[in-house]
Amino acid sequence: MAIDPLAQQPAPVTAAREPDPRWLWPAFLGVVGLAAVLYLVNLTVSGYANTYYSAAAQAAAQSWSAWFFGSFDSASFITVDKPPLSTMLMGLSVRLLGLSSWSVMLPEALCGIATAGVLFLVVRRQFGPVAATIAGVVAALTPAAVVMFRYNNPDALLTLLLVLAAWALVRGLERDRIRWAVVAAVLVGFAFNTKYLQAYLVLPGFALTWAIAAPGPIRRRLGGLFAAGLAALVSSGWWVLIVDLLPKDSRPWIGGSDTNSALELVVGYNGLARIFGGAGPAGTDGPAGGLGNPGNLGNPGGLINPGNLGNPGGGGGPGFSGTPGLLRLFNDELGGQVAWLIPLALLALVAGILLRGRAIRTDRKRTGYILWGSWLAVHAMVFSFMSGIIHSYYTVAMAPAIGALVGAGMVDLWGLRWRSKLGGLPLAAGIVGTAVLAADLLGRTPAFFPGLGTWSLIVAAAAALVVAVPSISVSPALVRIQVTAATIGLAALLVGPAAYASATMQTDYTGGTPAAGPATARAGRGGFQDGGIPGGGQVIGPPPNGAGLPGGVRPGTGVNPGTGVNPRGGTNLPGGPGGPGGSVGQPLVEYLLANRGDATWIVAANGSQEAGSIQLAAGQPVMAMGGFNGSDPAPSLEQLKAYVASGKLRFVVSGGGNLPGGRGASGLNAWVTSACQPVAIAGSTAGNLYDCAGAR
Repeated sequence: MAIDPLAQQPAPVTAAREPDPRWLWPAFLGVVGLAAVLYLVNLTVSGYANTYYSAAAQAAAQSWSAWFFGSFDSASFITVDKPPLSTMLMGLSVRLLGLSSWSVMLPEALCGIATAGVLFLVVRRQFGPVAATIAGVVAALTPAAVVMFRYNNPDALLTLLLVLAAWALVRGLERDRIRWAVVAAVLVGFAFNTKYLQAYLVLPGFALTWAIAAPGPIRRRLGGLFAAGLAALVSSGWWVLIVDLLPKDSRPWIGGSDTNSALELVVGYNGLARIFGGAGPAGTDGPAGGLGNPGNLGNPGGLINPGNLGNPGGGGGPGFSGTPGLLRLFNDELGGQVAWLIPLALLALVAGILLRGRAIRTDRKRTGYILWGSWLAVHAMVFSFMSGIIHSYYTVAMAPAIGALVGAGMVDLWGLRWRSKLGGLPLAAGIVGTAVLAADLLGRTPAFFPGLGTWSLIVAAAAALVVAVPSISVSPALVRIQVTAATIGLAALLVGPAAYASATMQTDYTGGTPAAGPATARAGRGGFQDGGIPGGGQVIGPPPNGAGLPGGVRPGTGVNPGTGVNPRGGTNLPGGPGGPGGSVGQPLVEYLLANRGDATWIVAANGSQEAGSIQLAAGQPVMAMGGFNGSDPAPSLEQLKAYVASGKLRFVVSGGGNLPGGRGASGLNAWVTSACQPVAIAGSTAGNLYDCAGAR
C-alpha cells in the first residue's frame, strides 16, 4: 500500500533530510548538461552581440582603471550606464583568453550553467531530488534564460547571484546561522552592483522568509534581518560611494547620468524611473528623447528606425513590453519569453501554502513556498505594472522561481492523489490549463512548427486524464502508468519552451534588446534584434595586416561568420559614415590607426553603437560622445575643443544635428563641420569623418 507523503510530520528547516537516492547526482549532471548544451552550443552565433558591453569588456581587459569603473573605452572617457560587475567578469575573460566572441560570451554561458546547478541544489534541500530535477530543467529551458545566458547583457550574472543568495539564505535557515543570512545579503549587494535596483526585488521575499521561518525567538530573527540589511547596504553602496566621492575630473563620466553621478542612476534612470516612468537621465532610452525618438540621433541614416521601437515617444514601457497591466506577462512581447509554466507555478504555490497551513513555523517545504512564491510574486507585480523601461529579457530573473515552484508543485500535487479519490484532479487541471496557454503562445506564430501547440495540448490532455484516475487501493502497475503519464504531461508542457530555445540557439542577435524564440514572434517588437539596426548591426573590421583580429576575422575580408559583419568586406556603421549599411570598415580603421599619432582616442563618434563597433575593430579606445545613444552631456563643446587642442583627439565621426552639446542642439556638430576638415578615404564610402587637427 502506498504511503501518503503529505501525511508525514512536517520537517523543520533544521531537520536532517531523507537519504538521497542513487540517481540524485546523475540527475544533477543531467540538469547541468542540459544547461551546457543550451548555452554553449553555437555560442558565438551572435558575434559580439551587444557591442556596448563587448567594447566595455575589451576596455576592461586593456586597463584596470576601465575595469574598475566599467568604462566604455580603455582611456575611461565615459562608463556604461550600469554598474561594473558584469563587465568586470567579461573583462577578466577577455584578458585571459584574448578578445573574441567566445571570450565575451563564455562567462554568460557559465553563469547560466551555474544557475541551473545551484537551483537544483537549493530545491533539493527544500523539496527533494524529484522537485530539484524538474526545477532545473524548467528554469534552463525558459526562453528568456536561453537568450540571456547566450548574450552579454548584465542579466546573466544578476540571475546567478540572486540564486546563490537564495542558496545562502536556505543554508542559514537550516543551520540557524545568522552569518549565512549576511552572506545572502552580500550576494544581493553584488547583484546590485551588476544591475542596480532590480537586484532588490528578491529582498521582500528573503526578509519575509527569514522572519517567518528562521529558528529562534522573534528578537533573534529581527537581529538577523538587521545584520543582513546592514550587509546589503554596505555591499551595494561601496562602488557608488567611491565613484561619487572621487573628483569628477579624475574619473570617467558616469554614462546615462545628467550630473556625472552614479547615485543619480540608482534613484533615476536605472532605479525609480524604471518603475514609475518619466524621462531617464541623458535621455538614455527614456520616454522623452529616448530610443523611440526618430530625431534623437539626428542622422537620417542613424541608429534608429522610427518604426523599429513602435513608440513615437520612445517610452520604455508600452514601446518595449506592452501596456502595463495584470496580464502583461502573457502579452505578445513577454508571454513567449517566460509565461509558459506560470499557471502551473501559481497553482503549486496556492496548493503548497494551503497544504501546509497548519505546519510548524519552520516547516522546510512551506519555507520553500514562501521563498520562491514571494520571489515570483514581487517580480510579476513589478514587471506587470511598472511604467518605465522594461525589456522582455528582464524576465530571466523569474525563471528560477517558476522552476522551483513547478518542481515542488508536481511532487506535492502528485501526493494529493493519495488523500482522496479526486486527489488527482488538481494536478490534471494544472497540466491542462498550462497546456492551453502553451498552445495559445505557439498559435501566435503559426508558421513556426505548425500544429505543435495543438499536438502538445492533445498529449497533455491525454496524460492529465490518466493522472486524474483515482489511485486509492490500486495496483502498483497503475501507479507506474500514472507516473509515466505525469512525466509525459510535463514533457508536453516543455515542448513550447524547447522549440523557442532551439530557435534562439540558431539566431544571430545584435543590439541591446534580444528576445528569444522564432523571428515571427519577435517581428515588430521594440529594440535592436536580428539586424534591427539599419545596416545589419555591429561593426567588425580587421586592423591593418590582419593582426590581432577580433572574433576570428578573416584577413582581407572583414568578415567574421556569425557576427553580423557586412559580407561585402566592409564594416557596417549603423547610421555612421555612408548612411544605412554604409561600408567603411577596413579602410577607415586602417586610416585611423595609421594617422593616430599620440592621440588618446583614435576617433570620437556619436553614441556607443558607432563608437563600440570601431573600437572592437581597431582594438584602440574610441570616444563615445554622448554615451549610450549620444545624448549624455559629455563632452561639452569646451571639453571637445580642449581634447582637440591638447592632441588627445584628432578625428571625429560627425553625426547629425543632435550631437551632445546643449542636449539636442547642434553645437558640437556645427563646430566639427565648420572648424574641422572632411576626410576622404580611398576605398571607403565614409562621408562624415573630420580631421580636427589645428581646429580652433
